[in-house]
Amino acid sequence: MAAQEQDDRKSTIAEFNEAVNMTPAELEKWLGTDESNGVGQRSGGDGESVGHASGRRIVELLRTRKSDLSDDDVAHMRKVVGYVHRHIEQRPSGDVSDTKWRYSLMNWGHDPLK
Repeated sequence: MAAQEQDDRKSTIAEFNEAVNMTPAELEKWLGTDESNGVGQRSGGDGESVGHASGRRIVELLRTRKSDLSDDDVAHMRKVVGYVHRHIEQRPSGDVSDTKWRYSLMNWGHDPLK
């Protein structure tokens, strides 16, 4: 792997670890709630939302040793970082404790109230 690729990989992993502020256990517990299952875009109708599926993958990524991460894993980490950063910018005014905005971010491993 070229030095630039290694740097990009390290940078993505570091950004992912900053963006995802929930532990695997917290995220797993959250993904089991009605609130978690009630938000997000569903690809193809009634199935699982994109964010909920991402949350399950994030749990796996958090439990994977850095040296065992595949290129596909790092690409998903980059997607998570982009999602979290974009949606933080869209924070609604007022108390966000019980909002779809917060619930959606939590599906992606980021609790904005932490």
